Amino acid sequence: EVCDVGDEPRAALDGHGVLSEPTTLRIERLLPGPIERVWAYLTDEGLRRRWLAAGEMVLEVGAPFELVWRNGELPGSAGQRPEGMPEEHRMQSRIVELDPPRRLAIAWSRSGDVSFELEPRGKEVLLTVIHRRLPDRSTLLAVAAGWHAHLDLLAAEAGARQGTGTGEPFWDAWRRLRQDYDQRLPPA
Repeated sequence: EVCDVGDEPRAALDGHGVLSEPTTLRIERLLPGPIERVWAYLTDEGLRRRWLAAGEMVLEVGAPFELVWRNGELPGSAGQRPEGMPEEHRMQSRIVELDPPRRLAIAWSRSGDVSFELEPRGKEVLLTVIHRRLPDRSTLLAVAAGWHAHLDLLAAEAGARQGTGTGEPFWDAWRRLRQDYDQRLPPA
């Protein structure tokens, strides 16, 4: 079920992302604070590589950096990598907005741009990931499943109570979530 707050659709209570526009995915997680701790999970390579991707980042607007996904090296079992998915994926990126510790926006070379917004909620922090300009449905489904699985890892790393992770291997979760999003998200 999607919750609307103001003009922006909010992510479903079960942790699934929603489309706020036809090519824009919005997904949220409530994580233990303080906000600086969650910010570190986004910007510190050592913490970020445990739930998303490696890659050193200079925190300056315009700064280029490379993100390196090695999903087989994430905590826990990776499971069976889907055919056609490389062991490693590299993406040239650039910081386009920076407001520590509340907002980080990056441009990615082939699949749109992503913003991370942090909002304190008592002792917790609401992390909102907005991925814009997804070029087609196949990419949208892969990205939605990927963000969902990676954010479940982040929630587990941060010790959050929320998250839909079942402890299943990353690629198994990705496959299941891709099918789930194919049913949930409207066709183009």
